[in-house]
Amino acid sequence: MRYRSVVVLTGAGISAESGIQTFRASDGLWENHRVEDVASPEGFERDPELVLDFYNQRRAGLLSPDIQPNPAHKALAHLEHEMRINGQSFLLVTQNIDDLHERAGSVNLRHMHGELLKVRCQACASLEATEVATTQKSVCSNCGAVGELRPHVVWFGEMPLYMDEIYQALEQCDLFLSIGTSGNVYPAAGFVEVANRAGAETIEINLEPSAVHTSFDRHVEGKAGEALPSFVEMLLNSE
Repeated sequence: MRYRSVVVLTGAGISAESGIQTFRASDGLWENHRVEDVASPEGFERDPELVLDFYNQRRAGLLSPDIQPNPAHKALAHLEHEMRINGQSFLLVTQNIDDLHERAGSVNLRHMHGELLKVRCQACASLEATEVATTQKSVCSNCGAVGELRPHVVWFGEMPLYMDEIYQALEQCDLFLSIGTSGNVYPAAGFVEVANRAGAETIEINLEPSAVHTSFDRHVEGKAGEALPSFVEMLLNSE
């Protein structure tokens, strides 16, 4: 494989192919809720019960036996495995808060928008994994605070996670792949420009061109689960 350092960005499109709803409808509503009511610090302060219930439902949906990694998730895990064997650098950055990449076998993974299967204590900032519903009576296992657990999800107005590490990887990569993203949400939509400045080849794989598709060297149109397995094999055999 001719590439020595690869950064991959995945968005809602790759999870949608596994049956996970993207939630953001054309009218700006999430499951009939205004975004600011269920995905902002202000919304959580106004009505924590509504917000906790919203994410409890999403968590239960993610844990449904019907929701499984698709061939795109598995192809990325395979790419990482082969690159690690050869001492090459691979970083997978996802905007998704599900755990399908982990289930597929991805290891060097950063959830820039948080993780649905974790909660964070507002009193002590500790994280804990959870697969059960969180309520206003839930107790932090670290400090014992009651009613201080919130979803470990980056809400609107909050800073995405791991940004320094992500930018460093982008500045050193020679291939940047963007898969299943709209190109409408920053800072992720600007990653391609960072990779371009680093001299990397940039490729977008999407059902349709994203809002920033003109910044990419190449665009591969199609479902990630159909296009990515053969694309990964092509990368691994490139010289």
